[in-house]
Amino acid sequence: MADATIVIPFYNDPYVAEAVESALAQTHPSVEVIVVDDGSTSCAELLAPYLDRVHYIGKANGGTASALNAGFRLASGRYVAWLSSDDRFRPEKIARQMAAMEAAGAWIGHTAFAVIDGEGRVTNPHVLLVGDRPDLFYRAFVDGNPVNGCTVMMRKELFERLGGFDEGLPFTHDLDFWYRAMLAGFPFHYLGEPLTEYRMHDAMGTVRHREAIRAEVEATFARYAGRWSTFLRQLGIAV
Repeated sequence: MADATIVIPFYNDPYVAEAVESALAQTHPSVEVIVVDDGSTSCAELLAPYLDRVHYIGKANGGTASALNAGFRLASGRYVAWLSSDDRFRPEKIARQMAAMEAAGAWIGHTAFAVIDGEGRVTNPHVLLVGDRPDLFYRAFVDGNPVNGCTVMMRKELFERLGGFDEGLPFTHDLDFWYRAMLAGFPFHYLGEPLTEYRMHDAMGTVRHREAIRAEVEATFARYAGRWSTFLRQLGIAV
């Protein structure tokens, strides 16, 4: 049994080897890496050098939420973290975030992050978030998502309690899960260190599916609007 499991959902991504290498380079001594191949038709050969050091799971294509659910369910770690196949973790990611969450007794947490380009060059070394201001953080969820999914770590038990990610939401499964976690009484812990490198490139999903994402985001905000307004009022936060 590992202390933490990193799950890498993968679909036809030429950057996947960089993601796997960053996961295997973690300084924490007890980290399991699970790569979930979501029905790829290309780039799977890039994983060949790592198959003796990761758990490789192949499945029919079902989207990121289904790949995350498959990986998280099989995880042996007490904590689980999600790494997109085009992003990278800094070597101290798991060690630093786990220590901070353990000290705070947190069930779910996120961190600051750096931005890299298609060539892996850092274009923004430290994206500052509102996570250290609870009022601004909660208010941001009225019409935004202030949490980068690949900076998140959670206890596996929380994933199980909430029933995993909604596989009917191709683009907002993360936002939907954040709402459910907070409404269930599990606030986000924030560590203001850039421990993830988030890659911005022309082939990323947020570029290719912009219009579909916009529609689904609006529907997700609308679905939670009433409950979130009540939640904010109970916290004494004006909108």
